[in-house]
Amino acid sequence: MTHHTPSRRAFLQTIGTGLAASVVSPTILGASDKAGTKRPVIGSGEFTYEVYHDWGELPAGIKYGNTHGVCEDSRGQIYIHHTVHATSDRHDTMVVFDQHGKFVRSWGAEFEGGAHGLHIRREGSDEFLYLCDTKRAIVAKATTKGEIVWQFGYPKESPKYPVNADGTPGIKYSPTNIAIAPNGDFYVGDGYGSSFINQYDSNAKFIRTFGGKGKDAGQLDCPHGLMVDVRGATPVLMVADRSNKRIQNFSLDGTHLGFVEDFPAPCHFNERQGVIVVPDLFARVTLIDRQNKAIEQLGDAGVDSWKQIRGGPRDAFPVGKFVCPHSACFDHAGNIFVVEWVEVGRVTKLRKV
Repeated sequence: MTHHTPSRRAFLQTIGTGLAASVVSPTILGASDKAGTKRPVIGSGEFTYEVYHDWGELPAGIKYGNTHGVCEDSRGQIYIHHTVHATSDRHDTMVVFDQHGKFVRSWGAEFEGGAHGLHIRREGSDEFLYLCDTKRAIVAKATTKGEIVWQFGYPKESPKYPVNADGTPGIKYSPTNIAIAPNGDFYVGDGYGSSFINQYDSNAKFIRTFGGKGKDAGQLDCPHGLMVDVRGATPVLMVADRSNKRIQNFSLDGTHLGFVEDFPAPCHFNERQGVIVVPDLFARVTLIDRQNKAIEQLGDAGVDSWKQIRGGPRDAFPVGKFVCPHSACFDHAGNIFVVEWVEVGRVTKLRKV
């Protein structure tokens, strides 16, 4: 698939060659695993975690492609959204595990090659998944068992998205992630397209478009991930403004509020008890507090580390460190699941200790 900020080629050229000197063996603590070695422990204080790489027992026939999205439902089940490896016998893009890593079910072959953003939301007595497919340029709402409720593509209702005379899209559109406000409005980041954010009501009726490519306040360059932050008195739309190397905050009507700097390539967000986890494509996972200040860096392998290994074999990946964190979520117990943009996929559980 094409994975870029805004193009894969341009993305790869942003980083120098060579493995970073910081890719070294991690400090090893904790109990021994089956191979007789000890699992790495990362973090500090109340944010200390034991690292379980390649978590979850994949069924025969499914091989991960790029592992792009992860979330947990109210039953503690973990959902992994991936693109499917070229050698995989089965083509399901959504793989579901119980909290112990046992396979539950899979579905979603229609999203092969484009499976990307993943968001879960309780609505009444049910839960629904909101998905982005970057290859087919669609947003979909589905049940947790894979029944599609609705889906739509190019936002032709928006004046920012012209339509050619032959009915084809006038500009590029490739949605990457979704966030949902308390009132049910949802926001779609056109991260791999034209760097706009499109807002819809709970019935998927278009409301407005804001953002657009640029570096100024209110402009974006690859709004890759987004989250409605409800930690304060007024909800705030947080945007992982990835190619601008920052987080940008907006009001829910699209007004620029401010920046959070010093993120090499922020990808997405998830919040638990006031702490937000920010997976950063350049080989680290950051935890930030209620003032959006970094309180812990997890598994930092160095900004250059990923280039030579993300397309390689699994045994080349650093133990206790990350390659290309693409999405992350807390579970109900405070553990963190991290999925990475690597060609063979990687799901890591950080068990809180």
